[in-house]
Amino acid sequence: MTKREWLERQYMSSDDRPVRFSTVSDMVVEPLYTGEDVATPERGLPGEFPYTRGIYPSMYRGRLWTMRQFAGFGTAEDTNARFKFLLRQGQTGLSTAFDMPTLMGYDADHPRARGEVGREGVAVSSLVDARALFDGIRLSDVTTSMTVNCTASVLLAMYLAIADEEGVAWDQLGGTIQNDMLKEFIAQKEWICPPDPSVRIVVDMIEFCTRHVPRWHPVSISGYHIREAGSTAVQELAFTLADGLAYVQAGVARGIPVDTFAPRLSFFFNLHNDFLEEVAKLRAARRLWATLMRDRFGAIEPRALMLRTHAQTAGCSLTAQQPVNNVVRVAIQALAGVMGGVQSLHTNSLDETLALPSEQAAMVALRTQQIIAEESGVTNVVDPLGGSFAVEALTDRIEREALAYIKHIDGLGGMVKAIELGFPQKEIADAAYLYQQQLDSNVKTMVGVNRYQVPEEGSPDLLRVPLEVETRQAERVRRVKRERNAVAAREALARVRAAAEGGENLMPSLVAAVKALCTVGEISDVYRQAFGEYRDPAWL
Repeated sequence: MTKREWLERQYMSSDDRPVRFSTVSDMVVEPLYTGEDVATPERGLPGEFPYTRGIYPSMYRGRLWTMRQFAGFGTAEDTNARFKFLLRQGQTGLSTAFDMPTLMGYDADHPRARGEVGREGVAVSSLVDARALFDGIRLSDVTTSMTVNCTASVLLAMYLAIADEEGVAWDQLGGTIQNDMLKEFIAQKEWICPPDPSVRIVVDMIEFCTRHVPRWHPVSISGYHIREAGSTAVQELAFTLADGLAYVQAGVARGIPVDTFAPRLSFFFNLHNDFLEEVAKLRAARRLWATLMRDRFGAIEPRALMLRTHAQTAGCSLTAQQPVNNVVRVAIQALAGVMGGVQSLHTNSLDETLALPSEQAAMVALRTQQIIAEESGVTNVVDPLGGSFAVEALTDRIEREALAYIKHIDGLGGMVKAIELGFPQKEIADAAYLYQQQLDSNVKTMVGVNRYQVPEEGSPDLLRVPLEVETRQAERVRRVKRERNAVAAREALARVRAAAEGGENLMPSLVAAVKALCTVGEISDVYRQAFGEYRDPAWL
């Protein structure tokens, strides 16, 4: 019996529940998938082009994903203590969240930093803070992720300076810095300079790390924040890969051979509630990236074709209502990431919609990964959902629709031009509006929010950052500025500006500047002077 015959004879005679059968992204799904729904694109085997089934032959039988819980709050000493707690609990990599002043290029003593110091991440204004952040942690013994973008070059320079102080060679350093500025203009809105100089700085970091820090990922091309802004899964995939293509094109234009730098590009995706859609998205991402890198740029080095990705469970899916339900959401999302083949994973804590994670909530989030890894059995088989008609059909569809978006962006002149035209911003806003309409009209269900409500009890114990953190941090940066060699600091900042205006790679002058105790804010001011400041054109 064909699928059509089954639909006509069997299925149509039954009554569906009165709901909309679609994914979180509102992709309508069929009641049944068969071989008739599955195209026959090249899938290969795990570890083989186009890497649909995973980038390594053995996947988690050979090595589990890196369990990299996001941490950062208060002072550097506060976050250092959380790092060490998570490492004792079995975490296998560090992941650093910075506060808003650090992210936006302001020191803790700047008027614009008031009320934000240490609030949503750790406050880092100078190398003194960075030393305290990694105190007692040998950088050659861990891999470190840093979630920072417009000031990423400064934070990377600090990390390299600490390595020098520890006597750790740069070629021993492993980790990732987010550094995805195009995503900022699309979704997260944290910037200093306009798009063109921002991409120039990213490429400076790619070029420098390719030559001097070969185990470091100088950019993590991030769909996570695109999804958090309200995009669909297809939009998240399409806009993320389009950003990646723009960076590769800029690197090639710089004269860097694609097979030398593309192996150190990494990605960062969101894991939302729709299990099958998320698995299919990750599989489609690998296949589409490998094909684009081969066909557009002539990449032949296998590692230049592989899409390696970190993933994080969806912050936008967490609810303040009945927050214990978030543990279940996170478990489903994390399982989708594992079944989809991620290389690194962060699981959100149940209280993150209310505050920065408490120590107990952070441990439960880590235990969620460990239970999946050690108890569920899903790590025993490589690509366990491969061959599922539903998963293969969704993988094909997501790839096809994402490629259509990428081709449209190509027609606009590439991603930078598309951003200037407001195209991805408008697409995301429209998708977010539709989803909210569906929640408001109960077409979609959010348990505990628009269905299954209960009288709310008091909030759980939350992590609270004391107000005096801001006072202490502001005084610390003022003391650094008073006590450092002022002449050396001025000269170092002048060299950064000369490199910015003269087109030299910025990283050598930045490393020298942070060693002279120039601050995040001072170096960011050089960027503002040399490159100008970006203002949101407010397309929406």
